[in-house]
Amino acid sequence: MPEDRYQKGWETLGQINGEAGERILQLLKDISPDMARLVIEFPYGDIYSRPGLDLKTREMITIAALTTLGNAPRQLKAHIANALNAGCTKDEIIEVIMQMAVYAGFPAALNGLFAAQEVLEARGLIQGKE
Repeated sequence: MPEDRYQKGWETLGQINGEAGERILQLLKDISPDMARLVIEFPYGDIYSRPGLDLKTREMITIAALTTLGNAPRQLKAHIANALNAGCTKDEIIEVIMQMAVYAGFPAALNGLFAAQEVLEARGLIQGKE
């Protein structure tokens, strides 16, 4: 059963960003390989792979949650990239983050927009500062 969760997690993550999974494994291999395994198994093997919501919707929800948290810029950027890979548009991502100003405040929304700006610039979807 645990191997099934891990495999299912890899398959689901691979649909939106398999490179991110590899990075997680590499970053955590010396300090906590168990945490790397859990990151693959639980969110992607147990939750993201559930029926009922598509990956695009799940990524938009994740962007909203991470924006409201306000303390996970690295993860927010990763999920913005995942959202683009899952079919979200630049405008959808920006609208999700802007809506969080109502619930999390302007500082959280602004920080989310700045994170989005970095990802969108790197993807060539918006022009960088000149």
